[in-house]
Amino acid sequence: MPHYQFRACNASGQMHDGRMEAADIDTALAQLHEWKLVPVDVREDVEPYNPLKSIVYRLQARKPGLNELILFSRQMYSLLHAGVPVIQSLSRLRDSTANVRFRDVLTDIIGSLDSGNDIAASFAHHADIFSPLYLSMLRVGELTGRTDEAFLNMYEYLDRDKVTIDRIKAAMRYPSFVIIAIIIAVGVLTVMVIPAFAKVFAGAQLELPWPTKLILALSEFAAAWWWQIALLMVAAFVALRRWISTEAGGYWWDRSKLGIPKVGDILMRASLARATRAFAITLGAGVPITQAINAVAYASDNAYLIGKIVAMRTGIERGDSLLRSAEHTGIFTPVILQMIAVGEETGRVDVMMRDVADFYDREVEYDIANLSAVIEPILTVVIGAMVLVLALGVFLPMWDLTQMARQR
Repeated sequence: MPHYQFRACNASGQMHDGRMEAADIDTALAQLHEWKLVPVDVREDVEPYNPLKSIVYRLQARKPGLNELILFSRQMYSLLHAGVPVIQSLSRLRDSTANVRFRDVLTDIIGSLDSGNDIAASFAHHADIFSPLYLSMLRVGELTGRTDEAFLNMYEYLDRDKVTIDRIKAAMRYPSFVIIAIIIAVGVLTVMVIPAFAKVFAGAQLELPWPTKLILALSEFAAAWWWQIALLMVAAFVALRRWISTEAGGYWWDRSKLGIPKVGDILMRASLARATRAFAITLGAGVPITQAINAVAYASDNAYLIGKIVAMRTGIERGDSLLRSAEHTGIFTPVILQMIAVGEETGRVDVMMRDVADFYDREVEYDIANLSAVIEPILTVVIGAMVLVLALGVFLPMWDLTQMARQR
C-alpha cells in the first residue's frame, strides 16, 4: 500500500506535517478530512523499489503482539499517571517503538486526537489491534476522568493473560516434542530400516508371522507412495486450516478442542478466567452489564464460548437475572453459579467475578502443573505398544532364522 506525505492545517490554523498509508490519493484526502484537517499539500511518497528494504519493512510491519500491547499499556499508564498529556504520551511511545506498523497506528491515533476525536474513537480505528474490551475500558476511563487507570487495568489483564498462555505452552512443549520424535522415528524405521530386513527375510524364504507381514506391507506402501502420501497430508492440512477459518469450521474446531481429555478442561478454564476477569474489570469501571458482557465475550479466543457468553447478554436483555442466564449456558460449575448468586444478592458482582477469575486461575495453574503427570503415562503406553509391534515384527523372523542356522 502506498505512503503519502502531507501538510495540513487544523481549525486553529496550526500546520501539521506527516506521512500516512492509504490505498490512493482520494483515501488519503478522506482520512485528513476525518481528522478535521484541511489539506495543503498531499503527494505520494515515491521511492525506488528496493527488494531488501521491502522484505525488512514487511518483517518490521507485523501486527503488534501481546508483549507489545502489555508494554504499551504499562508505559501509557506511567506517563499519564505522571501528568503527561495523552497526545504527548502517544508521541513519545511512537518515537520509541521499533514496530513500523504500530508506529503508523500511533501516528493515526495522534492525528485523530489532534482533530478533536475522543480517545476511544481514535483507538477504535484500529479494532484489529485493540479488542472491544480495550476500547470499552478506554471509553469508561475517559468518561470518568481515569484514563490512566484504564490503561493500568488493561496492563494487569493482558499481563495475567500472557502468564496463562505461557503456562499452557510450557505444559504442552514436552508432549509435543515426544509426539514429533515418535513420528520421525516411525518414518525412519518404515522407509529405511525395515526394507533392509525385508531383503534378508526374502532371501531366507521363511513363512513370516502376521506382525512382520503387516509391517513389511506398510513399509512397501510408504516407500512406493511416499510423495503422494505427503501431498495428501499437506492438502488435508491446508483444507482443514481453510475450513477452520470459516465461521462454522472455527466453531466446530473450538468446541472440539474443549472435548480433549484434560487439555480441554484447561483451555475451558483459561478462557473463562479471561472472560470473567474482563467482566469484573468492566463492571468495576461502571460499564452497564449488557455492554460489559458484549465487550468481554471476545476476551475469550474460543468461538464456542463466545457464543455462550453472548447468549447470556440475550437472556439479560430479555429480563433474566445474571444467575439464570449463566445457568442456561451450561459452561459454569455449581460452585461458580453459587458465587455469581452471592454477588447478585450482595450487589457486588464485580468483586465476586474477580474471585471467580482467581478461582479459575488457580484451577488452571494446578491442572497445568499436573498435566505432564497425566500425559507421560499415556505417551509411555503408546511408545511401548509401538516398540512391541516393531519388536515382534522384526525379531520373530530373526528367531526363525537363528533356528534354521542351528539345524544346519
